[in-house]
Amino acid sequence: MGPMTGSGTATAARTVAGLSVVVTGASSGIGQAIAGRFLAEGARVMTGSRTEPAGDGAGAPWVRTDVADPAQADALIDAAAAEFGGLDAVVNNAGVQVEKTVADTSDDEFDLVMGVNVRGVFNVCRAAVRRMRRQPSGGSIVNIGSVAGVNADHGMAVYNASKGAVHSLTRAIAVDHGPDGIRCNAVCPGWIDTEMAAAAFDLAPDPVAARAAARARHPVGRLGLPSDVAALAVWLVSDQAAFVSGALFTIDGGLTAQSPIGP
Repeated sequence: MGPMTGSGTATAARTVAGLSVVVTGASSGIGQAIAGRFLAEGARVMTGSRTEPAGDGAGAPWVRTDVADPAQADALIDAAAAEFGGLDAVVNNAGVQVEKTVADTSDDEFDLVMGVNVRGVFNVCRAAVRRMRRQPSGGSIVNIGSVAGVNADHGMAVYNASKGAVHSLTRAIAVDHGPDGIRCNAVCPGWIDTEMAAAAFDLAPDPVAARAAARARHPVGRLGLPSDVAALAVWLVSDQAAFVSGALFTIDGGLTAQSPIGP
């Protein structure tokens, strides 16, 4: 199939319509936008999260899921396969963050972040790969990483480490299970305007000024939107990305492309 033309929506719809997709962490923010975009494109979606989704993701079956628990991750994948008769794609979006340096991070905080962001992604990927490799069609996995897994955000030591692990796991799955017909890629967002970003801004002495300063650092002149990430996730699952695997896709409005020495 040739390159996407125009807005790309109609073409993407033809390539993901009817696919069975699981999205974790879809109760708000990026995950909610991803679930809503897949639904709009005609995919069959099941969501898994600790909190029931509302808004764009509410039209999909939901399974209460703590991805850090292997049994719950397995149950989510099994439920989707039973509901849809198979599993075509998984988007691992569930994640948490702790805004502390390594010196200030407690053992419990370390376990929380690594449990959800690393063990949780591992749990869902393992369950999905075990299912997908039994299917003639294989499948596609999209993990939500972060620019923080490549360039460290200040005061977010364990979050940075967790996203670096997600990137490495993504490559390992692509290499090990490509022969099984499974593609695995990671989307690496920068500053996306979500509740998680708002919480980070709220830690500043002047949250309004902090948000304005962050926006000014982006060459495109704005923060990202959850819909920006959703569009990329849908494309990666679609057959337009059939030769794309083991790749990390930065989506940050040019933030990390620029020299630290400004004009």
